[in-house]
Amino acid sequence: MNTARKYPVGIQTFSEIRKGNYVYIDKTDLVWEMTRMKYVFLSRPRRFGKSLLTTTLASYFRGQKELFEGLKIMELETEWEQYPVLHFDLSGARHLPVEDVRAELIRQIAPLERVYGQDTMETSPGMRLAGLIQRSTQQTGKQAVVIIDEYDAPLLDVLHDPERLEAVREVMQEFFQRLKMCEAMVRFCFITGITKFSQLSIFSTINNLTNISMDAKYAAVCGITEEEFDTQMAPDIAMLAGEYECSYDEMHAKLKLQYDGYRFAKISPDIYNPFSLLKCFNQRDVSNYWFDSGTPTFLIRQMQHFRTDITTIDCIEAAATDFDQPTEAMTDALPLLYQSGYLTIKGYDPESNTYILAIPNKEVRTGLISGLVPAYTGLERRATNGFALKFWRALKKNDINSAMQEMKAFLAGIPYVEGFKDKLKDVKNYEGFYEYTFWLVFNMLNVYARTQVKCAGGRIDFVVEMPDTTYVFELKVNGTAQEALDQINSQNYALPYSTEGRTVAKVGVAFDRDTMTVGEWIVG
Repeated sequence: MNTARKYPVGIQTFSEIRKGNYVYIDKTDLVWEMTRMKYVFLSRPRRFGKSLLTTTLASYFRGQKELFEGLKIMELETEWEQYPVLHFDLSGARHLPVEDVRAELIRQIAPLERVYGQDTMETSPGMRLAGLIQRSTQQTGKQAVVIIDEYDAPLLDVLHDPERLEAVREVMQEFFQRLKMCEAMVRFCFITGITKFSQLSIFSTINNLTNISMDAKYAAVCGITEEEFDTQMAPDIAMLAGEYECSYDEMHAKLKLQYDGYRFAKISPDIYNPFSLLKCFNQRDVSNYWFDSGTPTFLIRQMQHFRTDITTIDCIEAAATDFDQPTEAMTDALPLLYQSGYLTIKGYDPESNTYILAIPNKEVRTGLISGLVPAYTGLERRATNGFALKFWRALKKNDINSAMQEMKAFLAGIPYVEGFKDKLKDVKNYEGFYEYTFWLVFNMLNVYARTQVKCAGGRIDFVVEMPDTTYVFELKVNGTAQEALDQINSQNYALPYSTEGRTVAKVGVAFDRDTMTVGEWIVG
């Protein structure tokens, strides 16, 4: 392991990072700006530095000036006042029944009551929180600071269980409503989590809560920007380039493809996933780390619940109200896909006020597709990866015939799980089924593939862009491979790709409706 630089892998406490001389990306100017407000809410994907941000705020409000020496905040802060800090981490309330959620809140309140006292008349978590705010203010002569990390942890698993959701929400609402009631005694309140819940539910009384989740000013408050990557992490890029025996620029490009690509506002720098990037440097291995601490199982369950068309998720045009909306009010999986970090902002059109959302980077694509393959095909990941490798090797040799033979055998082995059966009910023919399969296959290979691509002649079923070749596929169930190829030619589907410097291969594919696999294909 690298001994020259210490990476805070698994360490989310600001004081420990600073005292231990770990690598720290300085966000303290933004922290200072945040503290000029009163009630602040921020949502970010998991493993994106939210907990580090909460502990940084806690150290600042405790007046621990020595921890901030040499950081940007030293040019901004002059007073360093000390406030009573009430810091809660609700990650421990995940997967708990409602009575245990209440018990977990009380468990975290208890140590603070040993400092500031307790009134036996305060029986509920909310009443005890209000008592803490009141007594800490009276005893210190300073307003209280309330910091709540992972506020939504108790709610996510019961999102589509109305009875359990309502029970947990009542507990959380009773807890949060005291924050507004104690406004005069609160100096600052910061609430963070993955998802956004409506102010009509658990935040119903905090009507002055400022949501900075899509505020351009705070777009980089969590994560590592390209500028920070190029400057503060230059020694680490050079170190890893040495390990891989490649150039600095080659390693930079490799890391960018793997971990970069997040944007959280219409005007935002590209942002790297901090957890994955730091773990990569610590392990000296460019690999997939974001899913080590969790799988997309919950997300995939919601995608199946809403019957999400997975072939469209890598390029979605949407208004902010479509994805930056309360999770419990969502009618499709888009808000959860965005807020959980599986999709991110890739572009913004000011004229229509719409955003383009897509998968952030290679790491997220690999993890998501690995979860989708068994869920949507019923095949084990290992078997699917074996097919994908054969298919990839055939395409690299520009041997489309061998590739399609592999595809034919693969499709014949799919047991057609419920996700596919539901999809087939939704389409007039079976082409949607094959679009799913093609999309999964190419994305497993980290190949850029698009379905239903608009062009002057209509919509192309499938376009696959390889380094040397662009493949234009037309899929037919009620027709022949020759008819599919004739459609490509008559509608000039290949014309937009003829000037890109790659070979263009036109492939007409006909499927056998009885065997539900490839029947014939023809290359033009």
